[in-house]
Amino acid sequence: MAGWDNPDVDVLQRVNGLARSTPGWVDSTLGFLSEYGVLFGLMVLGVWAWWVARRRTDAVAAVAGLLWAPLAASVAYLVNFPIRELVARPRPFIDHQDLEVLVPGKTGFSFVSDHSTLTMAIAVGIFMVNRRFGLAAIALALFQGFGRVYAGVHYPTDVVGGFALGTAVVLLLAPLALALLTPLTRTIATSPRAGWLVRARSASETESGAGSGSESEAESGSESVSRERGLAA
Repeated sequence: MAGWDNPDVDVLQRVNGLARSTPGWVDSTLGFLSEYGVLFGLMVLGVWAWWVARRRTDAVAAVAGLLWAPLAASVAYLVNFPIRELVARPRPFIDHQDLEVLVPGKTGFSFVSDHSTLTMAIAVGIFMVNRRFGLAAIALALFQGFGRVYAGVHYPTDVVGGFALGTAVVLLLAPLALALLTPLTRTIATSPRAGWLVRARSASETESGAGSGSESEAESGSESVSRERGLAA
């Protein structure tokens, strides 16, 4: 066991040791980003990816895929709960009290990292739909994983385990999830009121609608003139 733990602890101490030589505001910022900021950034990326996906020809499937991303993260979180309780690995600052802990108040077990599981699940889910946004999301997830080690609240293997769990849940359950979600998004797309959530209205459709309205107004106006002339006669 010691042969397995030593590299883990060595990387932890090297990364966390950086916190001793950086300004306090840097530590506070990285601690905040690793706890909340990256998750918020992924939410923004997900909404942006959804906005773009609505204009694709395969909008129904694309939106279904993006809907699966946060759902997969929730499933991965639930799967992680029994793993964390079974392994029961203490937080690194419990066994290594010389660490700089930047996110106080952590009392749960360390393996697997919830944050790493959630962020990578969302990132891979986005990547499955849009590679450009997905690569940015994966970069954020990797940064978040680094931040958890830097903050002294997780071992590197906790983070790697979270990345693996989040990725596995997204990919393995995707066929079943999309088989259920795609009919739902297809139904929403046909709704007069909620259709915009799945498929954006194109400019040509807008112009067509405006043109139809103008033609109807013109026809209505000509009919009114004809009636007035008839009455005058």
